[in-house]
Amino acid sequence: MLAKDLPKCPVETTLKMIGKRWKIIILRELLPGTKRFGELKKSVSGISQKVLTANLRQMEEDGLVIREVFNEVPPRVDYTLTDVGYSLASVLDSMADWGEGYKKFLKLIEKQEKLSQKESVD
Repeated sequence: MLAKDLPKCPVETTLKMIGKRWKIIILRELLPGTKRFGELKKSVSGISQKVLTANLRQMEEDGLVIREVFNEVPPRVDYTLTDVGYSLASVLDSMADWGEGYKKFLKLIEKQEKLSQKESVD
């Protein structure tokens, strides 16, 4: 991909790189270190082999992942984040923090609704 092909807005650029449904989950799974294809398939629940392969290929093309093929029987393929891929860790951390905060917000709302319902019954 060339820089001229990227959107002008940096947020759009980030979304273009990781905005597809599975890419963020794949990144999360690779942050601790290298994983084999089978390990990724198991740890990313609900993804098909075809979709995982397509996402990994796109991430490799975008410079986020390195694919290493070992000439063994059975064949072994490892995936590792590049430095650019690892640089997205802070983005994922921020998303996790926001998600936790949102869960707490919803629990607070639910608690308030239960109290309101209880008070209206009494």
